[in-house]
Amino acid sequence: MNTQGSTHLLADKVAVVTGAGRGVGRGIALDLARAGAAVVVNDLGSSLAGAATNESPAESVVREIESIGGRAIVDRSDISSFTAADALIDTARRSFGRIDIVVNNAGNLRDAIFHRMTEDEFDAVIAVHLKGSFNVSRAAAPHFRQQGSGAYVHMTSTSGLVGGFGQANYCAAKLGIAGLSKAIALDMHKFGIRSNAVAPFAWTRMVSSIPDETPEQKRRVEGLKKLIPEKIAPSPANFLACAITKFTCSHSPGPYVPRIPPTDGHLRPSLTV
Repeated sequence: MNTQGSTHLLADKVAVVTGAGRGVGRGIALDLARAGAAVVVNDLGSSLAGAATNESPAESVVREIESIGGRAIVDRSDISSFTAADALIDTARRSFGRIDIVVNNAGNLRDAIFHRMTEDEFDAVIAVHLKGSFNVSRAAAPHFRQQGSGAYVHMTSTSGLVGGFGQANYCAAKLGIAGLSKAIALDMHKFGIRSNAVAPFAWTRMVSSIPDETPEQKRRVEGLKKLIPEKIAPSPANFLACAITKFTCSHSPGPYVPRIPPTDGHLRPSLTV
C-alpha cells in the first residue's frame, strides 16, 4: 500500500509527529498529510546537542503541507517533559478535534566513548528518545482507549538492535523504545490500538557526523547519502494507514503482534502491523 496513491486514506484523522521539522520526521509528516491526515508538526528547532537556535523548521514543514492542500500546525512542546507532552496532545485535540496517530520520531545525540561519557550525556539522550516516546504515547493513550482506535509508530534504530561505537546512551534509548513499543502493543490491543517500531536509516543531520576520512569510509558515506529521508518516510506512513483503516499489510498472525523491521523505504511481505 502506498499512501501517496491513496490521498484520502487518512481523511479526518489527526497525527502528531515529533521531531518533524527535518529529515525522516518531515518526510513522515508530509506523507501523512498527502494521505489526508491533519498533522501537528512538533519540533523544538534545537541543535543536535539540544541547544536553542533561531531556526524554525516546523514552520517550513507546515507551509509545505499547506501548499499541497493539507492541514497542519506548529507545536514546540519539549517532549522530554511529561506535562509538555500532555499539552502537545491537547493541542492536537483542540486544533483538530481528536487524535488518531502518534509518531515518536524526535531525537538528539551526545556521542562519547563509554569511559568518557558523562551522566548528563547519558540522561539527555534517554530523556528525549525513550522518556519522550513514553511521555507522548502515554498522553495519547486515554484518548485512544476512549475512542477504541489509534496507532503508534516509534523510531528505534539498528544502533539499538546491534550496537554502535560511542553511542551507549543512544543504543540504550533505542533498544528501550523497541521494548516500549512491544509493551504498548500487548497492553493496548484489546482497545483496538496498534503499536509498531521501525528501525530506519536515512542520510540526515543525525548521521552526517559519520567519519569519511579514509577511502573506504568515503565510499560508504557516498552510498549512505543516497538513502534520503523521502525514501524512508513512506514505510512508517504505510504502517499507520494500514493500522488506522484496519487494513492488513501482509499475512499477520494477529492484529496486535508488534514487529521491528529495518526499513530502506520499501515494505516487505514479512512486515505486519
